[in-house]
Amino acid sequence: MSDCVEKSESIPELFGSNVFNDSVMRERLPKDTYKALKKCIKEGTQLDLSVANVVANAMKDWATEKGCTHYTHWFQPMTGVTAEKHESFINPTADGGVIMEFSGKELIKDEPDASSFPSGGIRATFEARGYTAWDPTSYAFVKEGTLCIPTAFCSYTGEALDKKIPLLRSMEAINKQALRVLRLFGNTTATKVTTTVGPEQEYFLVDKALYEQRKDLKFCKRTLFGTLPPKGQEMEDHYYGTIQPRIVAYMHDLDKELWKMGILSKTKHNEVAPAQHEMAPIFTTTNLAVDQNQLTMELMKKVALRHGLYCLLSEKPFDGVNGSGKHNNWSLSTDEGQNLLDPGDTPAENAQFLLMLAAVIKGVDEYQDLLRMSVASAGNDHRLGANEAPPAIISMFVGSELDAVLESIVTGQPYDKRGKQHMEVGVSVLPKIPKDSTDRNRTSPFAFTGNKFEFRSCGSALSISGPNVVLNTVVAKELDDFATELEAAEDFTTALNALIKRVITEHRRIIFNGNGYDEAWVKEAEARGLMNLKTLPDAMEHYLDKKNVELYTKYGVYTKSEIKSHYEIKHENYTKLLNIEVNTMLDMIYKDILPACYKYMNDVAETALKVKQIAKGAKCQAEAKLVSDMSELCDQLVKEAELLAKIHDDVNAKSDVIKQARLYADKVLPQMAATRAVADKIEPLLGEKYKPYPSYADLLFRV
Repeated sequence: MSDCVEKSESIPELFGSNVFNDSVMRERLPKDTYKALKKCIKEGTQLDLSVANVVANAMKDWATEKGCTHYTHWFQPMTGVTAEKHESFINPTADGGVIMEFSGKELIKDEPDASSFPSGGIRATFEARGYTAWDPTSYAFVKEGTLCIPTAFCSYTGEALDKKIPLLRSMEAINKQALRVLRLFGNTTATKVTTTVGPEQEYFLVDKALYEQRKDLKFCKRTLFGTLPPKGQEMEDHYYGTIQPRIVAYMHDLDKELWKMGILSKTKHNEVAPAQHEMAPIFTTTNLAVDQNQLTMELMKKVALRHGLYCLLSEKPFDGVNGSGKHNNWSLSTDEGQNLLDPGDTPAENAQFLLMLAAVIKGVDEYQDLLRMSVASAGNDHRLGANEAPPAIISMFVGSELDAVLESIVTGQPYDKRGKQHMEVGVSVLPKIPKDSTDRNRTSPFAFTGNKFEFRSCGSALSISGPNVVLNTVVAKELDDFATELEAAEDFTTALNALIKRVITEHRRIIFNGNGYDEAWVKEAEARGLMNLKTLPDAMEHYLDKKNVELYTKYGVYTKSEIKSHYEIKHENYTKLLNIEVNTMLDMIYKDILPACYKYMNDVAETALKVKQIAKGAKCQAEAKLVSDMSELCDQLVKEAELLAKIHDDVNAKSDVIKQARLYADKVLPQMAATRAVADKIEPLLGEKYKPYPSYADLLFRV
C-alpha cells in the first residue's frame, strides 16, 4: 500500500498520458490547425486534407516518441468487441532505407477486409471491401506500441457495419430535437445537447490456472456445469468487504492503465458474489464513454493475466450465483453545462424538466421492445430476472416523491408536501427534489436517480452502444413530437400543461416503484399491457415492427437494409454462441465427467472387494449403494446427452437462422438445463481427487 501512496502524487501527470487529447493537440498543433480541427469536431464538418496532414504528422511524432512503430484504425464491428489492423509508419526511401511517415489520408480513411465481419446479408462473402473513417470526436490513444485511431466502419456501399455509426447518428438526432425544445423555453445560447453516460462495470476474477482447466470457461466464458459450494453469498460478507491483497494489486494496476488512457475510473469495490467486483467511471459524452468502456473491458482482461488471474465478463458465469451487469447511467446536458434531467429551482427549469421527463416516460413505454432487445443476448437472458438483476419486463422507477408530483399533475389533487398546492406546470415551483429523494430500487430496469436514468438491464459483456442508440433515438422522437405540438400552440404555457398531463396520464403504466422480483408484478405488468420478453428471440420478434422501422429510418439512425442486417446478426450471434455451448457441454460429458465417474466407481468397487477379502463378512453396503447410485446417474446423463445431441442436430438442420434461434430458446436450452441437472447431481458424489475440473468452491474462493 505504501507504493500506492508514494505514486499518488503523479496521478495528474499519469492521467491521459497515452491519449492524444485536447491539451496535447493544443500544444503540438499550429493554432490555425487546432482551430480548424476543433471546428470540425464541434460542427461535424469534413476536415480539409491539408489540415489532416498536419494533424497526422503531429500524431505520428507524438506516438513515435512513446515508442510506437505502428498505427491502427480501431473500430467496433457487430461482433461486440473491437477490431484493429496494424500498419507500420515506415515508408521506403530511394537509398534503400525507410522513413517514418503518416499522412492525413491514412489518418482519415483505411480499408480493412469487410468480408469476415458480421453484416447480416448486407455484404456477400466475396465482397471484401469496407472502409474505416476517423471519428475526430473520440481521442486517439497509444496501446502496446501502436497508435490507435477510433473510427467508424462501413461497407463499400456506405451501410454501417459497426456500433459507432448508428450511435453518432442517434446523438445528432437527439441534439437537433432537444435544441428545438430549449428554444421554446427561451434558451437561445446553447448550441449543442449531448447525452452523457457513466457505465458501471461488474466482473469476476478467477485464478487463471483453474480457468485453464475448464473447457466451458475457455470456450463459453461461463460454466455449463457446477454445484454451489458449502458457502456462497448468503452471509453477504463479500459486498463492500475488505479487498484481498491479490485483488488490491490487480485493481491498482488496472486504475493506472485506465488513467493512462484518460478513462475516469473513480470507484472500485467487492460486489455481492464471491470473486465478483465492480469499477465505476465518471460520466462523459456517450460516444467517448462507449469507446472507453470497450477499452476498459480489454484492459481488465489483459491486466488480470499479469496477475495470474482471468477476468470473466460473462453475464452469468456461475449458476445460482449473482451475475454481472453494466449499469448505464444516462443523462442529457447542454454545452453550457446544464443537466436537462435536473429538476432545478425555478418554474421555467421545473417545466423544462417535466417535459424532458415526460419524453423519457413516453419513449420507454412506447418502445419497451427496443429497450429489451438492446440488452438481449444468450448470456443476459440467464441473468435477467434471476433475483440479482432487473426482470425482463421493462418498467421505470421514479421514486415516491416524484411520483406524487406526477399524480398531482394528472389528477389535479393537491400535492401534500407543498402545502396543499396544486401543480401547474410553468407556474408553480416544484418541491425541491434532492438527488437522493428516495431509496434506490435495484429491481428496476430503468430508474430515475435524481438527475439521470440508470438502465440496469445491460449485461456486463455488452457494448453499451446499442442501449444508448435506442435511448437517444426514442427520446429524440418524443422531443420532436413535443416541439412540433408546442411550436404550433397559441398559448405555450397552456399547451405545455395539457401536453405533460396527457402524456403522464397515458403512459403512467410504465412507472412501477415496487419490487420487480415479486411474482405478483408479472401478473400486474401483464394487466397493464407491458411486455414480458424473456429471451432474445422473444424480443427480436418485434424488432421489425412498423413503428420501430419508421422510428429508425425517420431519424436516420438505421436504413431499412441496416435494420434487417441487425436483425439477422442478433439471431446469428445467439445461435452461434449456443451452438458452441452445446458442443462444449457434450464434449465435457463424454471426455471429462463420465470417465471420472467410471474411474471412481471402479476404484470404489475394487476397494469394496479388497475389504470383503480382508474382513470376512463385511457387506460394504455404502460402497455398493454409491456405485449403484452413480451408475444410475451416469445412465441418465448419457440418456439426456443423447437427447440433447439429437435436438441440437435437428435445430442445426434448419437453414433459417430465425427459426434456429427460436428452437434454441424453446427446445435446446430446456434440454441443456435437464442435462446439466443430472451432471450436477453427480458432482457431490465424486471423491475430491476424481473431480474432472475445478469446482465452484475452487473458482470462487481461491483468489
